[in-house]
Amino acid sequence: MTSTPGPQQATTPARAASTAVRLAVAAALLAGTLALGVVFAGQRTASGFDAAAAGVVENWPALLLRVLVLPTEPPVVLAAMTLTALVCALRRRWAAAAFVLAAPALAVAVNTWLLKPAFGRVYDDHLAYPSGHTVSLVSVLTVLAVLARGATRAAVAATGAALTVLAGAGMVGLGYHYLTDVAGGAAFATATALALSAAPTVRRRRRGPAP
Repeated sequence: MTSTPGPQQATTPARAASTAVRLAVAAALLAGTLALGVVFAGQRTASGFDAAAAGVVENWPALLLRVLVLPTEPPVVLAAMTLTALVCALRRRWAAAAFVLAAPALAVAVNTWLLKPAFGRVYDDHLAYPSGHTVSLVSVLTVLAVLARGATRAAVAATGAALTVLAGAGMVGLGYHYLTDVAGGAAFATATALALSAAPTVRRRRRGPAP
């Protein structure tokens, strides 16, 4: 008689395919980040595209623009990270809790200490590409989407995309960044979180209690 594959065996190919897709998407986004960075490396003025984008939002009410960038502020990002990690810990999802803290920390550190100095794009008086505020926000949003299940994942991803677009509009309107800085930051943050999510300890689901 042939044995019936157990749940762990049956889901292994699907998990392997999911991991491969995540790594492929992460690689594509990282390549996009680097390519865009090379295009704008060392620049101190807006490209035609960036100038046109700024023209769309620069006359929006200042109060509205400040509200839009609130999700990118460190206290908000840190609060979201802490709460999510705490929920994971309370559920004894230790690998997930570590992922919540590690993905944004790694993305921000690499962006701050490697990518920004390497590309040297300047906005006003600061290194601008990729946008650090965008990296911190989008890395957390990607973590939340990865940890969500089923239809909830699509809703979290859509909400995160909307928040990113609105926050980007706010940063451009307030003169913090060019739009391409935001795009590069979003791509790099997503790539980092997706790559880390492919680690076996994060991908492994909690098993039920032993019989």
